[in-house]
Amino acid sequence: MKILVTGGLGFIGSHTVIELQNEGYEVVIIDNCSNSSEDVLVGIENITGKAPIFEKMDLRDRSKVTNFFKKHSDIVGVIHFAASKAVGESVQIPLTYYENNIGTLVYLLQELQEKTEASFIFSSSCTVYGQADELPITEAAPVKPAESPYGNTKQIGEEIIRDTCKIAPQLKAIALRYFNPIGAHESVEIGELPLGVPQNLVPFITQTAIGLREKLSVFGDDYPTTDGTCVRDYIHVVDLAKAHVIALNRLIKNQNKSNYEVFNIGTGTGSSVLEVIQSFERVSGEKLNYAIAPRREGDVTAAFADTTLANNELGWKAELTLDNAMSSAWKWEQKVRNT
Repeated sequence: MKILVTGGLGFIGSHTVIELQNEGYEVVIIDNCSNSSEDVLVGIENITGKAPIFEKMDLRDRSKVTNFFKKHSDIVGVIHFAASKAVGESVQIPLTYYENNIGTLVYLLQELQEKTEASFIFSSSCTVYGQADELPITEAAPVKPAESPYGNTKQIGEEIIRDTCKIAPQLKAIALRYFNPIGAHESVEIGELPLGVPQNLVPFITQTAIGLREKLSVFGDDYPTTDGTCVRDYIHVVDLAKAHVIALNRLIKNQNKSNYEVFNIGTGTGSSVLEVIQSFERVSGEKLNYAIAPRREGDVTAAFADTTLANNELGWKAELTLDNAMSSAWKWEQKVRNT
């Protein structure tokens, strides 16, 4: 079966391509390489022994999307990662985010709507919850007004998919609301490779430890948490990738309860920023240079998942630990910097 993975050269996308190929799927990747590299294809082939089909294109070009689906008319499922993803940047250039994240989703769904049957997995986010009223966060938690254009694109994206599924019963979709993906593949052939200054905690930690950044700023130590720093649910990217394949299998095998479903994908455990730093220091043997800085606007105090639904309905559960993820992230950083 042929599966399209948009943004398949990115961090989560590339790990998901590996799990799909291990499962026996034929994979086609679309990526415009605006935040990724074609070198990732080499890593995928080294791990799986097979190179996926790759089409370098921009999904914002409607005619190219149509021509792609004519060329690959045998696609049975789409896993949609391609999107702009930096919260801070989205505040600065909101229209770019709405075009990238909403327009491209519409074009894909218009093509899938024409098929007699199609499965769609959407890369959503725990940002749709904002600062949840109760922890851990269940799928029934209210979706709060978005804190950023990025978060808003995830909320709107879910609404667009839900509305489309209502009038296109042949389309089956699952939105995976995931928490904070970290780590790298155990082979160290692929991993997280942010362009420029990292927006996320773990690559900033590893880049600081390797000497690329002078120090790590911990934004706030006066939150109402165990050690005063923000708490998040950090999930190993390989566990997350496997969740996408399990969700896709659920749709293809018609095991879904409705043609639009939502699942939280996390570990179910919250870790503070200082606990993540301690994990890194433990597995690497390195002492990290960090300093407490003022709170950062837009940061919620704590967010971690209730994964009961994913565990029971999907039959998926996170297996890898925070230490596993930090160890693989450090090995990846060392490989990238040739140290």
